[in-house]
Amino acid sequence: MDTHFVRVGIIGVGNCARALLEGTAYYRATPDLTAGLMFPKVGPYGAGALDPVAAWDVDVEKVGKDLWTARASGQNLDVGIPQGDLLPIGTDVRVQRAPTLDGAGRKYQERITLADSDTGDERAAVIEQIRAARVDVLLNYLPVGSQEATEWWADVALEAGVGFVNNVPVFIARKDEWRERFRAAGLPLIGDDIKSQLGATYLHRVLVRAFSDRGIRLDRTYQLNVGGNMDFYNMLERDRLESKRESKTSAVTDAYSGELADEDVHIGPSDYVRFLGDTKKAFIRCEGRGFGGAPIDMEIQLTVPDSPNSAGVVIDAARIAKLAMDRGDTAVDEWVSAWLFKAPPRAVAQESDQVARERLGTWMSGTGTSGIA
Repeated sequence: MDTHFVRVGIIGVGNCARALLEGTAYYRATPDLTAGLMFPKVGPYGAGALDPVAAWDVDVEKVGKDLWTARASGQNLDVGIPQGDLLPIGTDVRVQRAPTLDGAGRKYQERITLADSDTGDERAAVIEQIRAARVDVLLNYLPVGSQEATEWWADVALEAGVGFVNNVPVFIARKDEWRERFRAAGLPLIGDDIKSQLGATYLHRVLVRAFSDRGIRLDRTYQLNVGGNMDFYNMLERDRLESKRESKTSAVTDAYSGELADEDVHIGPSDYVRFLGDTKKAFIRCEGRGFGGAPIDMEIQLTVPDSPNSAGVVIDAARIAKLAMDRGDTAVDEWVSAWLFKAPPRAVAQESDQVARERLGTWMSGTGTSGIA
């Protein structure tokens, strides 16, 4: 049983938040189980260490409910985690009304009804909620395309004095000005855009890195993704996808040592297929030339549970953020971001996943510093 906890605030109680809550409850119920975990322990923090103490959403079917009930409300789907032995967590946490800003797009609002919002000072109220709950780390789960809202929450995290894990494809951790502000405050900023535990981006990076390492010229590549949850439905609003496409594309091309013309790379979400539910299917193709110019074509189809694939990474990011705060060494956030996220700071973006994981592992073991000035 964990005796050290990470107090987290959850921004957006969607499918990914549901998977994180149920996964945390799952590992609390089976503390000796390590299957499905990259890091069973992060310093003193076990896999059941996340303690949700605050949450925000805009959906009338979630706002005002306790967090455990809200996780299965509205458009949220079954994420495939066995429910039998789970002890509910977050039952004493009421989901608060979040500012909408640009966080609820046109397609999103076809499926949900916005809860009534307060007319007072939302910023001051949210900061007070964070402080009253004694949050350590905020976890951003806003929908794709929430540029203004993500920046608003990052700024709130700074003022409230808490860490910020940006799971969505809005560039915060990648930008020098944001990173410098968090570094000056002694707070971890980790992101951007979660790289799922064994998702299309990670697998695609492994493939193009293999082409480089084995001397194969990569001529062109694509990655197409379909799914049936609200994330994919929201992404039918194509105007919200610019940063998502940039994040996914750069994550793959950064792993290839050669040059690829823009017209020879196509990576991004492709369509919404409702009956898939929380299952995601990815189709990856790589075309290249090997010894003597001989053609090499590779096609892979990946089928994964979308939300648990994300939660298996966020559970590490949150614990590492808290350990960095405990140690007063928040510069490690760059290596965390390189290992766990698609769009880390540019200084580490082209490092291999293996190097990033080794640097992070060394730091977590206490045998080295972050190594970043």
